Amino acid sequence: MTIISNGHIWKYSEFIHNKNYSFEKAQILKSLPKKEIDDAYSSIKKWDGYLPTPLINLSKLSKELNLKNIFYKDESKRFDLKSFKALGGAYAVEKISKGNKDLTVSTATAGNHGRSVAWGAKRLGLKCKIFISEFVSDNRGQAMKNLGAEVIKVNGNYEKSLIECIKQSTENGWQIVQDVAWDNYLLVPKYTMAGYSVMMKEIFDQLQNNQITHIILQAGVGGMAGAMIAGIARYFTNIPITIVVEPDSAACVLESIKTGKIEKIDIKRESLMGGMSCGEVSLVPWEILKNSVNYCISLPDDDIAKTMKLLGNASFSNEKIIAGENSAPGVISLIASCEDQKIKKELNLNSNSNVLVIGCEGDTDREMYKKLINQT
Repeated sequence: MTIISNGHIWKYSEFIHNKNYSFEKAQILKSLPKKEIDDAYSSIKKWDGYLPTPLINLSKLSKELNLKNIFYKDESKRFDLKSFKALGGAYAVEKISKGNKDLTVSTATAGNHGRSVAWGAKRLGLKCKIFISEFVSDNRGQAMKNLGAEVIKVNGNYEKSLIECIKQSTENGWQIVQDVAWDNYLLVPKYTMAGYSVMMKEIFDQLQNNQITHIILQAGVGGMAGAMIAGIARYFTNIPITIVVEPDSAACVLESIKTGKIEKIDIKRESLMGGMSCGEVSLVPWEILKNSVNYCISLPDDDIAKTMKLLGNASFSNEKIIAGENSAPGVISLIASCEDQKIKKELNLNSNSNVLVIGCEGDTDREMYKKLINQT
C-alpha cells in the first residue's frame, strides 16, 4: 500500500455491529416522509447558484484497497458555504418564514449550521442571532457576521450555547432554527434533514448504473446520517451496508446503538472533528438510525490532518480535493477497516464493492485547514 502505508497504521477506536438492524423503508420514511424529501429538492434546485456538487471517484485509493469504486461526495463546492449544511439550515429558514419579513431567526452552532441559517436569513431579508461556544474559532464567527448575523459567544461548550439560545429566543420571541430535535421541537429539524437529503438525490442521479454496496456516514447529532438513510429509502432499490463514524470522544450514536436507547456522552475533550463533537443524538434521526445502521466506528483524531493532506495533493484521486476536518473520517474509517482483515471480511469489502463516503465540508475555516495540512 504505497500511498497510505509507509509504516503508518491507520487507527480506529471501536467497531460494533448493530444487533437490532432491520432496514425498513416504510418505517424510515415515517420519520422523514417522502413528501418532505421531494419538497426540499423541488425548492432548493430553484435557488440562485444551485448546482449538484461533484461525485469524485477516488480511483487511486480504490485500487490500493482492492475495491471496485470509492465515490466521494464533495460538499466543498456547495454554494459559497463549502458545506452540506448549506442545504439544511437555509431551507428550514425558508420553510418557517413563510414570507414574514419581520421574523428574527436564531440558532446555536459549531459553525457550518449557523452559516447556513445566517445565509438563509440574508437571502430572505431576515434578522439573525447566532450563539456559539467559546471553542468555536473567531474565523467561523466572523464568517457568520459577514452574512449579517449577530454572533453571541457563550462560555462553555456547544450545549451551553444551545441553552443560552433557547433562553434568549424564548424571552425575545425569536424563531429557533436548530438542527437538533427535542420534545415538542421536531418540525424544524425535519426540515433541516429534508434539505440534507438533496445530496442523496444528486448522488442517485450521478451514480448512473453503479449500485452502492457500502455507505459511510459521519454523525454528530445524527441529522446528516439520518437524512442520507432516508434518501436511500426514498431513491435506491438496493440497500447498502450502512456504517456510521464518530469521534471516539463523542460517540453518542455508537453508545446508543449498544443499548438501544439514546445515551448522553460527557465529552471530556473536544475533537478536531468539531462539527461531530456532540454528546447526544437528536430525536428525529435516532428514530431512523437505531434500526437502519449496520455498524458503528469511532475514531481518534490521529489521522485527520494526514487524510486532509492526502486528499488535497491528489493522492487518492486524479484531482485535488479540499477536505475539511469533518470530511476526513469516512475515508479514515474505510482505510482502517480495510487494513484490519477481520473487519474487512465482516464488512464484506472486496473487489466488487462500491463505497460511498461523504466529503461533508471544504475549508470552512481556512486558518484551521492550512494549519492541519501543514503540520504533517
